[in-house]
Amino acid sequence: MEFIKNQKCAWPRGRVLGGTSSIDYMQYIRGSRHDYDNWAREGADGWSYKDVLPYFIKSEDMQIPSLRYSQYHGIGGPLTINKGTATCLSDNVYRRGMEEIGYRVVDCNGRTQIGYCPGQETVRNGERWSTAKAFLRPAMNRPNLHVVTNAYVTKILVEKRTAVGISMVKNYEKYNIKAEKEVIISAGSINSPKILMLSGIGPVEHLDSLGIPVVADLPVGENLEDHINVHLSFRDNTSSAYMYNQSPFHSFEYGLSKSGPLSKTHQEGNAFLNDDDNLIPYLQLSFISVSGISPFIDELTEMFKQSGSNTPHGSFLVQCILLHPKSRGRIQLQSSDPFDPLRIDPNYLDHPYDMKMLLKGIRQLLRLANTTAFRSVGASPLDPYDENYFLYCKHFPYQSDDYWRCRVALNFLTMHHTTSTCRMGAANDKTAVVDPQLRVKGVSNLRVVDASVMRHVTSGNTNAPTIMIAEKAADMIRGIDNVKPIRKRLQNYRTLLRERKKG
Repeated sequence: MEFIKNQKCAWPRGRVLGGTSSIDYMQYIRGSRHDYDNWAREGADGWSYKDVLPYFIKSEDMQIPSLRYSQYHGIGGPLTINKGTATCLSDNVYRRGMEEIGYRVVDCNGRTQIGYCPGQETVRNGERWSTAKAFLRPAMNRPNLHVVTNAYVTKILVEKRTAVGISMVKNYEKYNIKAEKEVIISAGSINSPKILMLSGIGPVEHLDSLGIPVVADLPVGENLEDHINVHLSFRDNTSSAYMYNQSPFHSFEYGLSKSGPLSKTHQEGNAFLNDDDNLIPYLQLSFISVSGISPFIDELTEMFKQSGSNTPHGSFLVQCILLHPKSRGRIQLQSSDPFDPLRIDPNYLDHPYDMKMLLKGIRQLLRLANTTAFRSVGASPLDPYDENYFLYCKHFPYQSDDYWRCRVALNFLTMHHTTSTCRMGAANDKTAVVDPQLRVKGVSNLRVVDASVMRHVTSGNTNAPTIMIAEKAADMIRGIDNVKPIRKRLQNYRTLLRERKKG
């Protein structure tokens, strides 16, 4: 997460094996089934919920006992999923509070996403279980795999509108690597469009302005979508939340046995709220049980200092995340030099719908703060108005829509859930860069496989959907339909578990 300061924020990327799964929070949230059905309705054939569910299941090694028998989850896959609950706040405050305002407890990766979902995270034996650990390391000794680190891809080699390899730089030397079959770009929603545009695949006017010969005129870098959030920090009188800076013993405990408070993310639950009869949630509330100094409260503390107010010591945070913004951003090159930074305009809050829905979410969050469950622990929002947090907003009537608009504009965060910069679509879709097989339109032997191909950003964190895309793409590349074997394997696992339970 990054704060927006002076209309700027950092956009770090996972420049490590495993990508962003190696640096970000480890939440396992697939999104709504209706996300994928909408993709298919808009021309992404083969990407409906029934098409993608087997690939979510294929990856999973579900370790949460209550979900191991679920028809929506898998067992024995490389990606371990464990429960994220770590304190009593999850059950005593978050769950009860959501029930009071009309939402029940659900498995947000199951039949419905609407409701309160106890945390599910990609953790094994107390360690982050990134895609590098889950998928890459077990395959490192394969003779057909060669991993090169500290290398920088500068362009795709294209001959007669056919991708034949890539050009890269390592240790200040340039190498051209030829492909026997296909070139697959998996550099993420920020760098995949960069590599394509440097290779002459992108908007013709933009490429012409930089003197880059055009191979294919496609809307690369357009249609950028991202989740943004505002949050409230709460005091409570129970000291239930974890203090990261409180006990050196916890570091020793974790180093010795990979157990204790540091083996959890403390993002203990998520609630997905729908709007009237809409089946797709418009808002995600993310409950984070930390107190004092944490990796992201450092930024919050700095903002308090800049505004001249006291440092906050709220026991927990609740993030209010807008799931389906209508604002669209753009990624462009600054020059034809592959080492120049990109020009990124996320265009946050450009569409009035986005502010309207954030305000609606804030009202729901304030309603939650007034429940018996929250009051039972003395939980109350740290009030930035009373503490002079937002000096620029105090001339608006407190708690009015104008006040909250001012506050949101001054203090919202990106969730780093960027997608859709190489979005998929039908052959005649002028907004699409790749077809439903993830092949770049107009260029042979070239695919993109990462979050940039999402038709729209999903309802929730984007790690799990990106892994699903990679699983499905692997079968596409091999030219096989692996759905029936996946379902058969799951059925066999369930039968085995039932027999063990009876025995």
